[in-house]
Amino acid sequence: MKFEERFFRKQKYTSEQVQQYYRNALKDLDIAEKDTFASVKFNYAYSAFLKAGIALLANHQVHTRSVPGHHMKIIEKMGEILKSKDVVTMGNLMRTKRNLDLYDGGIDPTRKECREYIDFTRKTIKKVIKHLTIE
Repeated sequence: MKFEERFFRKQKYTSEQVQQYYRNALKDLDIAEKDTFASVKFNYAYSAFLKAGIALLANHQVHTRSVPGHHMKIIEKMGEILKSKDVVTMGNLMRTKRNLDLYDGGIDPTRKECREYIDFTRKTIKKVIKHLTIE
């Protein structure tokens, strides 16, 4: 698998470090599920989704550089590793909505959208754990 140097660099991660990234994704998913504000639910679902991708990449001994476009690249690599076009499609939809919220004056996600994003993130996280080589 090829990782573009502009977005990624090789880095050694221990099993414990990969587990911590994964637990961090689960923590954000838990917040998304329990909070009552739709915008908080959405933002934490997106954060959990990305953190699961970061765990997946760390498992491949790859660190994501914080440069413009890196969220898109995390999503692309998640889709590639998990062999899922849905991960790329839904991940980019969430990324686009997050960008609209951040850079274009905000969004008001519906409760239905939040449920869909949370459910999708939960399913993706379950796929990620199957790919992790943690003890």
